[in-house]
Amino acid sequence: MLCYKLQNKRATVNQQIIKQMRIRAGAENLLKASSNNKVKDMVLLELSYVNSNLQLLMGELEGLNSSVDVYQNAQETTNIPVIALGLKETKEVDFSTAFKDLIRDHYNENGNSFEDQIADLMDLRQACRTPSRNESGVELLAKYSNHLPLVESRFFAPNRPTGIFFTWYDSFTGVPVCQQNLSLEKASILFNMAALYSQIGTRSNRQTAVGLDEAISSFEKAAGILNLLKETYTHIPSYDMSPAMLSMLIRLMIAQAQECLFEKTALPGVRNHFSSLMKMAQEAAKVSEIYDQVHQSMIQTPIKDNVPTFWSTMSQVKTNHYRSMAHYFVASALLDHELGPSDDEDQQEKTLSQVYDQLPDKCSPLDILKRKDERSRMGKAHIRRAITGHEEALRIYSLCPNLTKLDALQDILKASHMRTLEKYNEYEDEEEFADYTEAPDIVSKTEHKAEMEVPAAVKVKVIDFFQRLGPLSVFSARQRWTAPRTVQLVPQDRDLGFTLKGESPVQVVSLDPLCPAAADGLKEGDYLVAVGDTDCKWMSVGEVMRLLKDVDEEGITIQVVSMMDSNPSVPTKSATFSGNLPKTYSMICLAYDDKDKNSKSHKVSKKSSFLSWGLKNKLKSASTLSLPTTDQSGTMPWNKPCRTFPITN
Repeated sequence: MLCYKLQNKRATVNQQIIKQMRIRAGAENLLKASSNNKVKDMVLLELSYVNSNLQLLMGELEGLNSSVDVYQNAQETTNIPVIALGLKETKEVDFSTAFKDLIRDHYNENGNSFEDQIADLMDLRQACRTPSRNESGVELLAKYSNHLPLVESRFFAPNRPTGIFFTWYDSFTGVPVCQQNLSLEKASILFNMAALYSQIGTRSNRQTAVGLDEAISSFEKAAGILNLLKETYTHIPSYDMSPAMLSMLIRLMIAQAQECLFEKTALPGVRNHFSSLMKMAQEAAKVSEIYDQVHQSMIQTPIKDNVPTFWSTMSQVKTNHYRSMAHYFVASALLDHELGPSDDEDQQEKTLSQVYDQLPDKCSPLDILKRKDERSRMGKAHIRRAITGHEEALRIYSLCPNLTKLDALQDILKASHMRTLEKYNEYEDEEEFADYTEAPDIVSKTEHKAEMEVPAAVKVKVIDFFQRLGPLSVFSARQRWTAPRTVQLVPQDRDLGFTLKGESPVQVVSLDPLCPAAADGLKEGDYLVAVGDTDCKWMSVGEVMRLLKDVDEEGITIQVVSMMDSNPSVPTKSATFSGNLPKTYSMICLAYDDKDKNSKSHKVSKKSSFLSWGLKNKLKSASTLSLPTTDQSGTMPWNKPCRTFPITN
């Protein structure tokens, strides 16, 4: 419920932002057009108010994007919070009039007979605006996403505008972006699928192994979908889906998945053993390294101008926190364990050499292990770096108002700092830390690396709402054909004078130019769409033959259409409003798949008709060429299938 309230607030703020931007655009135009100084002064004053309002609205939207507690599991009290993406908002779209007109004009069908299908599509899109925060919500978005290529092929030709505009709001700035093609729609639905997975991961109960597995999988799937979005749509003008922003978001999701993998390793407790402590040190260093990469990408221009400051600060806090934990684990291994007679010296030397990339001069892993003073000196150096890092994390935390609202994060940072200070105090009486050796960096390493994953839900199978229009390989918005023509078939010596080929729809080949059907207007290459009163767009050769085998001397009427030649059209630029984005991207439509393009009729030499009754009466055509088909079932041809961690003895 809180998620939906947050989403409604974001929608309201988005509407207010677009209103202020329109006022600002009007004022700027008036300022350019006016030569009256008094009018200019008044306009400048108005612009200052509008810009102030925009800054306040942007700040409010950033605050909503920083509402981590809304997505957190209520049971979580001891885990470091993670970040969830907010869903992109959109305006309602009415397909009804445009689709009915196109069905009537392009497909020569009654558009009103498809009212239910159009309503189902609109209901599905409306439901996608408020999906449930679980796998069912993801499947809902995936279902609509997989309908969009079918709808695009049916109704969106590159050289003919439909008059339908899709408007989506940037999830970070609230700036609206509008397009007349489906590229923005498809990309935005994919973005929302990734956002939904990030929210599922954030809401997982990370105090249990099952909850951690769910969080890891969700963040990996979010990263996989964002990467798919980045590779597929490269010219979307919404800045939250620009390549640079998507790259940063992918890193963020992978970092959070890696953090959950670390928590899963530490969930049973960390064994107070030399090798175990060193392993955890490298695991923590890996999490710190990835968050540092995230932070570095967030502070680059222009990403830093659009990402909430809360996100960047959180990444910086985690970078310092996990790096300090790594130093604490190494210090514990060196200070709490001495190399004894029963210990494997070679194994410990190998372990320690893998932890360091570079050691101070005249110092080797074996010296550190065997010499008590050297071991103590290095351990204390790591303790000092751990304390410094925890203090830096707390300092950064205190500077961000949105972070200070997260009590769980503050408790974890303070507890980690106190634990490190206690370790420092254990060795304070032995001797003063007079030797301020700088502890070397810890090499990051993990046994369980977070990877991007494209979920199976993205490939969910759907049934074409408009399959009654015929196989998509032929009856699409890009193909042009004549209006249906009625032809009277009259057999001569039980021969209709032509051969059929293909699956569905079947096509006329080897037409005898002297037969009655040819005289009545039948042409080679025509597609049969009806036999008598029976629609046969989806029928195979055998099924059509069964309809024609009982033709008597009076004959039967069929309906056919002829494909019209058309030159390949270049994708056109779509009407776009980017709302004064800092950077505008090319609006060239994505290239269409040439697989669906129908080849020209293939000439076939005259063969004996399959309707020459007698020995030649067969159920299969002797054709040598089949058309690409779409399964009636709707199967698409492209659709193949944080807490402080206890140390246990």
